[in-house]
Amino acid sequence: MRTGPTPPRLWVFDFDGTLAPIVTDRAAARLHPDALALLRDLAADPRSSVAVLSTRALDDLAARVPVPEVILGASSGLEWRLPGGRRILPGGAARRKLEGARARVLPLLGPLGGIPGVELEDKRWSVAVHYRHVLPETMPTLVPLLEELDRCPGIRVYSGPMAAEVQLLRPVGKALGVRLLCRFLKFDAGRDRLFFAGDDENDAAAMRWVLAHNGTVFAVGKQVRIPGALAVDGPGALAHAVRAQMGAGGASRIGGDDRETAG
Repeated sequence: MRTGPTPPRLWVFDFDGTLAPIVTDRAAARLHPDALALLRDLAADPRSSVAVLSTRALDDLAARVPVPEVILGASSGLEWRLPGGRRILPGGAARRKLEGARARVLPLLGPLGGIPGVELEDKRWSVAVHYRHVLPETMPTLVPLLEELDRCPGIRVYSGPMAAEVQLLRPVGKALGVRLLCRFLKFDAGRDRLFFAGDDENDAAAMRWVLAHNGTVFAVGKQVRIPGALAVDGPGALAHAVRAQMGAGGASRIGGDDRETAG
């Protein structure tokens, strides 16, 4: 039985595929109703801080998360909006590195953009390569180009559901975003209760960091399999699983067959 005060909790969620169902048109993505209700309830809990961490641009993300008390992390955590509206943005050195990376990498994306069915989404700090509409017989042309791009110095290509995210600055990713968020909030990940939910390779790096700090992670969908993660089918199932954690006081992880195991 807990005798001391309930420790602070930090809940961090990816957006697309985690809180919002994956849709063909990314501009049409919306929070699942159960996820929206969950964010509002978590934000109202004085024991909790809540963040949504996405590769989307900050203004794009803000338009899709209508809960002002939620911290927003865009561009994998390079851009932030805190409750009250304060923004934290990259400094001049990072912007100069980005411009150099864009000048070097964007021309390499030309062959990808020429493949029928491929859509390139420029998010400034990254470029998403959407291939949902690529015919199966065309995939053998696409995959080697993505693999070649991932070998380019200074960048990183993350795989996701029917898309790849070309991160233009290799050190940037959701794992860095979670670490920055903990620093902003003076949140001790080794002492307090940290939760993370996501659905792709970029999220998986953050999941491993959170697990290494005794946190709890939720792997949403079928894309990511991380030993120690709790597997849930989609945004609605995630909302129910998180509420189970809230009801348990966040003191222990869900057990049973939902936990991924190694091997």
